[in-house]
Amino acid sequence: MLNEWDAGRLDSDLSEAGADTLAVRAGQYRSPEAEHSEALFLSSSYVFRSAADAAARFAGEQPGNVYSRYTNPTVRTFEERIAAMEGAEQAVATASGMAAILAMVMSLCSAGDHVLVSRSVFGSTISLFDKYFKRFGVEVDYPPLADLDAWAAACKPNTKLFIVESPSNPLAELVDIAALAQVAHAHGALLAVDNCFCTPVLQKPLALGADIVIHSATKYIDGQGRCLGGVVAGPAKLMQEVVGFLRTAGPTLSPFNAWLFIKGLETLKVRMQAHCASAQAIAEWLEQQPQVERVYYAGLPSHPQHELAKRQQSGFGAVVSFEVKGGKANAWKVIDATRMISITTNLGDTKTTIAHPASTSHGRLSPEARAAAGISDSLIRVAVGLEDVDDIRNDLARGLALI
Repeated sequence: MLNEWDAGRLDSDLSEAGADTLAVRAGQYRSPEAEHSEALFLSSSYVFRSAADAAARFAGEQPGNVYSRYTNPTVRTFEERIAAMEGAEQAVATASGMAAILAMVMSLCSAGDHVLVSRSVFGSTISLFDKYFKRFGVEVDYPPLADLDAWAAACKPNTKLFIVESPSNPLAELVDIAALAQVAHAHGALLAVDNCFCTPVLQKPLALGADIVIHSATKYIDGQGRCLGGVVAGPAKLMQEVVGFLRTAGPTLSPFNAWLFIKGLETLKVRMQAHCASAQAIAEWLEQQPQVERVYYAGLPSHPQHELAKRQQSGFGAVVSFEVKGGKANAWKVIDATRMISITTNLGDTKTTIAHPASTSHGRLSPEARAAAGISDSLIRVAVGLEDVDDIRNDLARGLALI
């Protein structure tokens, strides 16, 4: 153990650092042990120098750690790194991606407020609003993601918040974020964008005019399917409300998971580049298969929002969805014929995954809600991993040959 703090430099000067450097180094403050890798602080509580010191920290008059439900050095490093990468004043980490949405809405909305949620969001997000938030007096409507006129028409005097995923899960539908932000702000509402599919490497919603960005860190930020986590980022004034909810309600990110996410951020750019390249190849190949009726991937010129994706994203992501001829029976044939690809609903992994959204991730929605979201029984979603692209293609070909 070091007996004294070295008079020389231990931390990195990031005052002029670029985005790639921030992804590797932002948020790290080395302890007197002078560790090179970020430290993992597995402590539920912290000691104080005096009763007065404890009182000042609990009152928020003095910065410092109090209790790991809402202050932990490892979690703080992850939060500061995400904030730096997204260009946000502050980020708040949570126990899961759904906990991030829960914390945001509970912090910023009240009974009687109206929220507009894209009908193309993840099925659990719709369930959260329909089954729980509505119960406590929050009104919600679901306009189509890309129809700006529909968003404007759906606004009410009490509209408080817009929530979108862009690209959407699983159809890779986009919205013009800058234009939608103008609609939201014209009606006195905030715009929150779920940036899970792109990550800050491929898209920066705050720079496009959004107020809040949300992540399921479980996906590409981790990148290896190991643990759960989420994060909300935006202006400090709004994020302090989220911190207050986290402090009271406790949907807290574990320090160990935060440490894994920190390490995931270090390789996020190179992983996303590889994911995008393989997904593009798979999408182009699928489009040529006679058993495939339609491919949903914004990197294809045939995608109706291909030009928009080129403008607001630096890459097209890793998720490719496609519809096969013959409905659910043939979709299941394709899935069940795979021998290498993992049959699981998770995504963002180094391992390619395959799923049938209508009976899994969106299975709890009513048939009408699925139809409105464009989730057909013939739809298959593939989250393209980092295996050899020929192996992924050959595994999918096994099932397509059965149709």
